Amino acid sequence: MSWGPVRPAPPPGAGGGLPPAAALHQAQRVLLGGNQLPARWAGLPRFVVLDTCFGLGHAFLATWAAWQQDARRCGRLVYLAMADRPPLRADLQRAHAGSPLPALVAGLARQWPLLTPDLHCIDFDGGRVRLLLALGEVAQVLPEWVASVDAFYLHAAQPAQQPDGWDARRLRGLHRLAAPGATLAAWHAAGAAGEALRDGLRTAGFQPQAAADLPAVAGLPGADGGPAAAAAAGLPPACEHTVARFAPRVPAAAPPGRLALASPAGRCPQVAVVGAGLAGAAVARALAAQGVAVLVIDRQAGAAGETSGNAGGLFHGIVHGHDGPHARWLRAAALHTERVLRPLIESGQLPGQITGLLRGEQALSLTSMQALLQRQGLPEAYVQALPNAGADGQPAWFYPGGGWVSPAALCAHWLAGAGIDTRYGHAVQRLQPAGARWRLLDAAGHCLAEVDAVVLCNAADATRLAGGATPAWPPLQSLRGQTTLLPAGHPGLPALPLPMADGGYALRLADGRLMCGGSSQAGDDEAMPRAADHQTHLATLRRLTGWAGEVDPAALQGRVGWRVQADDRLPLLGAVPLGPNPPAPAPAPAGSRRLDQPRLVPRQAGLYVFTALGSRGITQAALGGEILASALTGAPQPVPASLLDALDPARFVARAVNRGR
Repeated sequence: MSWGPVRPAPPPGAGGGLPPAAALHQAQRVLLGGNQLPARWAGLPRFVVLDTCFGLGHAFLATWAAWQQDARRCGRLVYLAMADRPPLRADLQRAHAGSPLPALVAGLARQWPLLTPDLHCIDFDGGRVRLLLALGEVAQVLPEWVASVDAFYLHAAQPAQQPDGWDARRLRGLHRLAAPGATLAAWHAAGAAGEALRDGLRTAGFQPQAAADLPAVAGLPGADGGPAAAAAAGLPPACEHTVARFAPRVPAAAPPGRLALASPAGRCPQVAVVGAGLAGAAVARALAAQGVAVLVIDRQAGAAGETSGNAGGLFHGIVHGHDGPHARWLRAAALHTERVLRPLIESGQLPGQITGLLRGEQALSLTSMQALLQRQGLPEAYVQALPNAGADGQPAWFYPGGGWVSPAALCAHWLAGAGIDTRYGHAVQRLQPAGARWRLLDAAGHCLAEVDAVVLCNAADATRLAGGATPAWPPLQSLRGQTTLLPAGHPGLPALPLPMADGGYALRLADGRLMCGGSSQAGDDEAMPRAADHQTHLATLRRLTGWAGEVDPAALQGRVGWRVQADDRLPLLGAVPLGPNPPAPAPAPAGSRRLDQPRLVPRQAGLYVFTALGSRGITQAALGGEILASALTGAPQPVPASLLDALDPARFVARAVNRGR
């Protein structure tokens, strides 16, 4: 499912709408007060808010400010928001000029995302405050949320402004998302529209309550929360708002593919991650950030001991004529990777470059490329079509947020984080269930660890280790790849100011060496670099850059690794499914749960996988780690449900069932 192009909001008119202080006061009084915040999040490890209309962000800023100023605040605040007409960054800054929260406004503007039709994951306060901002219309976005929401901010517009409003059908979508005891506050819900809203809420399992006594909420400069201040600011009285509490007769049951790991009593979960490459390091980082105790085990002597140990690697998005799951996943992953890596590269913490990347285009003309960008509404800050920038004067895609980084340094940086223990030089030979836990055994049968959950991030070997759970995905393909390194002092090497890719790649490393590659051979187990592959890479370098120099391939250094990919070139990411291998195409027996959607397929409790990243490991790792951590802990997912299904290892079971119908 594609949300379609994003339409930016028109610039805020001079004098239009409420002043920033009054708008903050209104959000504080009605939305926070109507949800009994901040009292309800006191002492909780995580609290989730869903805002149905981000607008200019006043409600988010008011909630963030209340969280910052509350001594008993929750450990993590996750704020989900939808924006069908998001403002441009400059308009956002202009609208908040004179705000009583200048530091928060500056932080929001600094992290404001590119206006692509995606779910953007933005962290503040060291990751303790997360904004998940979905740019799209409510009817498209609401079914795509995967979350358990504690408080709803419902913007129930007047019929003249939003004719379809929040009808009963749309309100039923809140039932699926509401956590036990969730609350809701809605403004602008007076008269017949308000009665219709309350009737719809009752149908969705919410019990409306009196709103005349909204409590005052401390926290905003110059706001006393009282009716006199509200009247002075021109705000509607509390009786024109609606508050409700979720009290359904029959709570919605989460499907097997959306169930979180059961929390062990009295302690934080303990999780073992098998593999210390990009996938394992990203998962460990994301789990530790959510308070999980992580042990990373790898058979090599240190982090990134296999393919992730290359001297450099590229990251960038992609453009497809059909904006399907592959393109949307790599776009979302690339945007998230840029947010994660930019401060690390620009501060010198990681060797790399993030000033853009050129990717040649052989199939489309420049005119066709430009028409595609216009049709999809992708902003220039994400991708541009440039003439004569590719090999042989062909046009090329320019990704301003693309670049390169050292994957080995990135793995080491992530694994050095708090809450992560590492154990190198130990190969996990077998997994053994131990009640509700798992034991990881070596070749001699010794127990390396006993944990609540295991995440398999060990490339093709994940299939073997998951064998006891009868993995229901087809065999993964291992592709041999080799890199070529040219010394910095070699005469006449091209300047290569930007990394380039087109049937191969070339980039200049931080130490001045030039790296190129692109070979990909299936069924090849040769572990040593070959002069023939060096020669192929040199030819690619000449084609990409016009370089006419010569060098002896036998004298060059390089490195060999194996990339793993599934047949659809998407990673396997999520809880390991139960099922035969290969999956039987017969439909599910009568009376059993349907298996025609990945999320409905039963799972092996406490066993997860993140593998088959192919040649896009750097691009996919950071966001994939966040998805896996959210799946395990029950935190809101940072990608839409349709993308989760596309990445779910159980997708192969669902496809087999659908083919058998």
